[in-house]
Amino acid sequence: METLLPLAAAVGQRLKDRKETVAVAESSAGGLISAALLAVPGASAYFLGGGVVYTAKARVLLMDIPREGVAGMRSASEPYAALLARTARERFNATWGLSETGAAGPTGNPYGDAAGHTCIGLSGPLTHAITLETGESDRVANMRAFAKRALELLNDALT
Repeated sequence: METLLPLAAAVGQRLKDRKETVAVAESSAGGLISAALLAVPGASAYFLGGGVVYTAKARVLLMDIPREGVAGMRSASEPYAALLARTARERFNATWGLSETGAAGPTGNPYGDAAGHTCIGLSGPLTHAITLETGESDRVANMRAFAKRALELLNDALT
């Protein structure tokens, strides 16, 4: 987590300077994105909330996205990451929605993605979705890499 703090501090400062807010919906990062953003003093000025959307049940209860809302979409994909980011932004009325969905490891997911695969979505004044493949099976290292890349994506959009 400490490796994420300088990046989260930069993101937090940019959000504060711009008077913008963020909401997070993460999966395989397990809360690290939110934790990094919340570790920055003054986070209440920009962090509106979020959740770990790790299961279909969590998707329905936390994001209010029913099964029909994801018909034809697999969870660890760019379209799904974009949907999560947009939904987080809309539900919290935030400037930005940031999402992550993938397979931390040590094995892949039921959809055939290898460990180290994730998709990250950003929704707001700039909308973008990317795929990251670490090529690693180390669960904790992947979680950190996923959170770092998500924060980088938001940071890049803010600069």
